[in-house]
Formats: sequence, C-alpha cells, structure tokens
Amino acid sequence: MSSRNIYETALYLRLSKDDADIDGGKKTESNSIGSQRDILRSYVQSHEDLRIYDIYIDDGYSGANFVEVR
Repeated sequence: MSSRNIYETALYLRLSKDDADIDGGKKTESNSIGSQRDILRSYVQSHEDLRIYDIYIDDGYSGANFVEVR
C-alpha cells in the first residue's frame, strides 16, 4: 500500500487595484476576490495531493493602500 502526502494549502486572496466593484454596502466582496477564489479552489481540486486548510482574504486592501502595522 503506497502512502501519499497530502499538503494542507492556504489560499490568499487580495483585492486587485483594477477592481472598481467595491461600492460601499451594496456588495459583500469584489468580483476580483470571487474570481480568485474560484480559480484557486479549482486548482486545488485538480491536484489530489492538496487540501484547502484555510482561505485568507484582504478585500478592500491593495498594495496602494497598505498600512504597516507595528
């Protein structure tokens, strides 16, 4: 019986600076975040040795408005 390694995988989703869909309270997340989630989940599902451990999302933050926390 062969033993296969399963790798716990974290997905990291970040708002694209080109995504202008954040409009106050009307949407729960940007289209960019939804698309990234779909692409990454599909990738993980296509690899038998990967399993999603957690998903981390920075929706509403981009490299343009990043603030360093000390």
